[in-house]
Amino acid sequence: MATTAPARPTATGTESERTMGHLALHYGEASYGPIAARLLKAMGLVETQVLPLPNGNFYRFVANKGHVERGDGIIYLSALPEPQLKLIEAIKAALRIGTAEEHEAVKGYRDMLVSDPEASFHFGFLVESLEDLEGMVLNLRELAANDPDFKGRMEIGMNRARRGDAEVDARLDASPVFGPCERYAYGSGGVQVFVSTDVVKAGQLGDRMYFEFDYVFPDKAEHILSIVNL
Repeated sequence: MATTAPARPTATGTESERTMGHLALHYGEASYGPIAARLLKAMGLVETQVLPLPNGNFYRFVANKGHVERGDGIIYLSALPEPQLKLIEAIKAALRIGTAEEHEAVKGYRDMLVSDPEASFHFGFLVESLEDLEGMVLNLRELAANDPDFKGRMEIGMNRARRGDAEVDARLDASPVFGPCERYAYGSGGVQVFVSTDVVKAGQLGDRMYFEFDYVFPDKAEHILSIVNL
């Protein structure tokens, strides 16, 4: 089932434009700061500032070089504040996370994210080149498999475009990343990559962050980010 794309809104002359300003991300203990920053760089983000602080470095990243001096497209990275750390620990204790008596709601929540990584809080980036996206995935897989900083701390999944466009199907079938993929997006004309990691802390349990990286084929009027198909 598909919904109909809405008509493009028109400006009234009294509305100012808005862009996505910034996202604040956090890592755990201070020693994880450089590791988390290294991960964001491996994801293609551009580091513009490192500010040493007693409880861990503060970092400023931008989505691409065009945003270095702008006030949007910014990702801030810093250590979790102590009150938030205490809250996370209280949640873990109350739900008995990691024990034999773990609350069943925790398992249900995690099972949901395994089935659908975009079902809860996550942050998505649009990648302009499919080749760049494929290269990023291959590099992250190498880090997850062999780098001591990331081994066992990162999971990577993906959705390919729904079949039906011969040109798109052929390109993805030949892809070292999307060729073996058996999961499909909620639409056509694009692909999604999901990276979850406990190097960055977020989500309802405060234990891991979910990143999404999308590519849409430029000659498609409708794609996964313009209209949802169920």
